[in-house]
Amino acid sequence: MTDRVYPSSKPAANGGAAPATTANPSFPATKAQLYGASRPLYRPQANRHRYRRSCCCSCCLWTSVAILLLILLAAIAGAILYVLYRPHRPTFTVSSLKISTLNITSGSKLITNINLNVTAKNPNKKLVYTYDPITISLITNDDIDIGDGSFGSFVHGTKNTTLLKAAITSNQELDDTSAGKLKTALNSKNGLPLKIKLVTKVKAKMGALKTPKLGIRVICEGIKATAPKGKSATTASTSDAKCKVDLRIKIWKWTF
Repeated sequence: MTDRVYPSSKPAANGGAAPATTANPSFPATKAQLYGASRPLYRPQANRHRYRRSCCCSCCLWTSVAILLLILLAAIAGAILYVLYRPHRPTFTVSSLKISTLNITSGSKLITNINLNVTAKNPNKKLVYTYDPITISLITNDDIDIGDGSFGSFVHGTKNTTLLKAAITSNQELDDTSAGKLKTALNSKNGLPLKIKLVTKVKAKMGALKTPKLGIRVICEGIKATAPKGKSATTASTSDAKCKVDLRIKIWKWTF
């Protein structure tokens, strides 16, 4: 069988040149081709969210590093000052509590007249305390207010012992429950348990360094009082009294 050969184009009539072939096919375009021709080209854009996230992470990291450095520097400064000055807490002791009047009237009125002596000691060689006026509250273990008073402001020098004196008075109405508890405690053989609360603000000076005024609170427990009979005053038992000092300074926090 012989192979048949088909010409690529029909010969031109009358020996003319063959017509040029068209670039586009004669059949209509498909839907996919039409969609592709009308769809805009996709151009990827820079990821701005990732850039912002990386900036936030960097800021947080550097902030954390700065805070850690400040804490480290504060700790180093505190250690240096402790080695140089060897700070110690001030101490307070109840020297005496003399009761001239401690009476509850038939109308549940409390009348008190008490003299208080407190000894304050500063054991530091290079640390000076400056105290504001000190408020005094004398209360029972049931938080019944017996009387109030105050110590004046003073400068507590190095290796110094200061005797503080104050009068504690009261003339107040008590509710029936408080009056009943107080009468029962006064008639007890063991005496009336009392607490002394001292509250003030203090500045500390170490050479050229000074701290701002910060709070100090002293609570003395273990005091037992008895009401006087007649005109003779009584002295409360303070042999078992212990005072707890809560003093806060920027560099240190002492709680005793």
